[in-house]
Amino acid sequence: MGISLDILNECTLCPRMCKVDRREKIGVCTVGYLPKVSNIVLHKGEEPPLSGENGAGAVFFSGCPMKCIYCQNMGFSQKGVGFEITLEELANAFLKVQQAGAKTLDLVTPTPHIPWILMALDIAKENGFNLPVVYNTSSYERVEILKELSGYVDIYLADIRYTDNAYGLRYSKVENYWDIAQKAIEEMYNQVGPFDEEKMKGLIIRILVMPNKVSGHEKALEFIANLDKRIPVALMSQYIPHFGAKNDTLIGRKITKKEYEDALDKLIELDLDGWMQLDEKERVTTFPIDWRCEK
Repeated sequence: MGISLDILNECTLCPRMCKVDRREKIGVCTVGYLPKVSNIVLHKGEEPPLSGENGAGAVFFSGCPMKCIYCQNMGFSQKGVGFEITLEELANAFLKVQQAGAKTLDLVTPTPHIPWILMALDIAKENGFNLPVVYNTSSYERVEILKELSGYVDIYLADIRYTDNAYGLRYSKVENYWDIAQKAIEEMYNQVGPFDEEKMKGLIIRILVMPNKVSGHEKALEFIANLDKRIPVALMSQYIPHFGAKNDTLIGRKITKKEYEDALDKLIELDLDGWMQLDEKERVTTFPIDWRCEK
């Protein structure tokens, strides 16, 4: 393993590079030293090949380097909701999702927890773990850190949130989002290539279509097409103006049918393929997993 727990002494896991000693206090991501999770479930709402019949084994980690004002997971992504667990418990959770029949291990917002995740995967693999590992990310990642994930991650499930750095700052409180995301996605692609369902390996990109083209979906789709037209795209219509977005002049409403159809037309024009995601109720269907170690 290339990333040890020592990195948490002066944390540089994400592009914020806050260098907080997480043994003593929480980082900008709101995470301290131990891994912290909000829920571990069988989740049927991911892309079809990742969910299968039973669902993806989703581990929802607490904390996030981004501060999206509309985040539907505000409680555990920004407000610290969740519970700290031990390395043994995390490894056991990975084994339990496999025993529950999960199609994949879906690591949701894993960046602040990378050293613990890699150690837990090593332990789980020694005990029979063999699910494809999904790294579910906003793409706000350091290339240097992503390189250390090579060989651990089978599938990168990567968002493109914005293609304008100014929107990244305004709505997610991070600088240079698009500059960083492009390099991160290119590294992910170099590691695993486009998603291949038979091999259960590769890159999938998600785009949440936002009102008034704030997501920059046209430019995002062009970027994907230039990288590799075989990369499947999940084009999502579920944007809801939660929390700080409610009264915003640009994103204070849901998208219109035409806005989504225009984005879909662009995807088709560029000869890209993937999935339309329309039904939010289906996406949030979950079944809890008892991940605790037996005493």
